[in-house]
Amino acid sequence: MRFVLATANPDKAAEIERILADAGLAIDLVARPSDVPDVDETGATLEENARLKARALVVATGLPAIADDTGLEIDALDGAPGVYSARFAGPDATYADNCALALHRLAGVAPERRTARFATVALAAWPDGREVAAIGTVEGAITGEERGTGGFGYDPVFAPVEGDGRTFAEMTPAEKHAVSHRGRAFRTLAEGLAVVAQAGHSHTEGS
Repeated sequence: MRFVLATANPDKAAEIERILADAGLAIDLVARPSDVPDVDETGATLEENARLKARALVVATGLPAIADDTGLEIDALDGAPGVYSARFAGPDATYADNCALALHRLAGVAPERRTARFATVALAAWPDGREVAAIGTVEGAITGEERGTGGFGYDPVFAPVEGDGRTFAEMTPAEKHAVSHRGRAFRTLAEGLAVVAQAGHSHTEGS
C-alpha cells in the first residue's frame, strides 16, 4: 500500500513511519509534496482536522493519504489547549513557546491538579471516499519544569501515568511509543489498514 503523509512536520513524520514499521505493516509512505500548502485546521475536533488534512492531500496528489491531529487537554485549564495545541502560544509558536506557556498558566497549581491527557486521531483516506480512522489516548500530568531532550512538542512537560515518573522526552522512542497516544492511534490504524489490504487481496484473488 502506498500513502502520502499529510504532515509536513519532520518530527511527526519520522515518528509515524517508525510506529507503522514496528507494527509490521508493509506500507510505502510518501512525503507531502513541497508545493502542497498547509491545510487550514478549521475543524472543531481532532477527527475533523485529521479528515481535512487527509482529504486535501488526496485531492492534491490523487493518492491515498494518512493524516493525524493531536491535542493536549489540561484539566486545570478547562481542557485547553485541545485542538489548538500546536498553536497554543500563537500561530508561529515553537515547541518551547508552547511548553513555556503551559507551565506559566499552571504556575502555582498543585501537582495533583496538573492532570492532563494526550489524544491522537489517525485517519487514512482513499480517492474513492473510503476512510479508516483510529484514536489513541494516554493519561498523565504536566510537570513543574521541562525535563529531557528527546521527542518533540509537549514531551518535556508530560509524564504519562503508565510510566515511572519520567516525561516522554526522558524516554527512549520505543518506551514512548509503547504507551503514547500516537503509538496507540497508529497501531490501531495499522490493524485497520491490514484488514483493508487483506480484503483487497481476497477480492483480487476471487475476481
